[in-house]
Amino acid sequence: MRILLIGAGGVGTAVTRIAARRGFFERLVVADYDKSRAEAAVAAVAPADAEARPTAEVRFAASRIDASDESAVTDLLVRERCDVLLNATDPRFVMPLFRAALAAGAHYMDMAMSLSHPHPERPYEACGVKLGDEQFSLGEDWKNSGRLALVGMGVEPGLSDVFARYAADELFDSIEEIGVRDGANLTVEGYDFAPSFSIWTTIEECLNPPVIFEAGRGWFTTAPFSEPEVFDFPEGIGPVECVNVEHEEVLLIPRWVEADRVTFKYGLGTDFINTLQVLHQVGLDRTDTVTVKGPEGPVQVSPRDVVAACLPDPATLGHLMRGKTCAGTWVKGTKEGRPREVYLYHVVDNEWSMKEYGSQAVVWQTALNPVVALELLSTGAWSGTGIAGPEAFDARPFLDLLEEYGSPWGMREQ
Repeated sequence: MRILLIGAGGVGTAVTRIAARRGFFERLVVADYDKSRAEAAVAAVAPADAEARPTAEVRFAASRIDASDESAVTDLLVRERCDVLLNATDPRFVMPLFRAALAAGAHYMDMAMSLSHPHPERPYEACGVKLGDEQFSLGEDWKNSGRLALVGMGVEPGLSDVFARYAADELFDSIEEIGVRDGANLTVEGYDFAPSFSIWTTIEECLNPPVIFEAGRGWFTTAPFSEPEVFDFPEGIGPVECVNVEHEEVLLIPRWVEADRVTFKYGLGTDFINTLQVLHQVGLDRTDTVTVKGPEGPVQVSPRDVVAACLPDPATLGHLMRGKTCAGTWVKGTKEGRPREVYLYHVVDNEWSMKEYGSQAVVWQTALNPVVALELLSTGAWSGTGIAGPEAFDARPFLDLLEEYGSPWGMREQ
């Protein structure tokens, strides 16, 4: 397998560090708008890899690419003879990369889907353009191409969807609700506000109207931060207040798994929610540009990009972070006529991920799952054509391989 990885930020860099320990691929090209970032990601793993394979083609290489330039991405895929494009950029670049992979005849994988747009009149009642709608509109083109676009294959979405499929296949006869629940007890020394993941993406998913699915009603929206609940997370994290947030699982799971209700709730905390609300109130969450004074005259900037530039890069905070992060899927239903309720989860301790891989826990946990999925595609354990989410495939091979990667998952009866 030959892979083009686009995006050498925290997640992309962690992908290279995880993949370097596996032998399933022939070549991995890391491409970024800032070539120095791609070169740094490769430099961290290439020496050991080259020493292990002195007579083989170098497995890792760096390149510069503009993710918005479809033709350039297509050309790079063809030139490097890549079988698959792994998208580790933010969601703004999903569609050009998605189309470039299709044009090049390559498979495609991402960890976040095409952007949503709220309903113009009833944003907190009805869906407008949903997450992933732009991608699914090209479903026939992907099916006819004979290639697979595996969308939403990070941790959330991604592993959480695999858990949903596993629960449906092996743990339940009928499902009343599938609720993805994400929480952590991570702290960052020296910062009052320092998100552990991309602030651009965090603002997008937290301030957009959350989507809920109900059988018979379909998808609908509610107000941001609605339906607060306290969820007790495992392995010492403990109780965390969680609220509704827009997320891909709610749009993906009902397509392949039968459940009466699907939700996503994120453990944000009061201070974090208050900060996001203030950003929204003063317009700093906007993505359209505004005019500001510059040293050489007026400059067009996006307020959200300014916020991102003012905050530390999450990938650089690992040495200051303490605690654990938990991604998981809570499922309620029946088995053999009896009520059942379980929480399937995956916990990463930041101290462990920094020591073992040099990557902070949140980005490492996100990066792990597409690498596992790529290995399953390379062996044929997972295969298909068209557009599919993680829950479209048998969960057991994924969960077994996750264990082999040294990162076990857990299940708690509620």
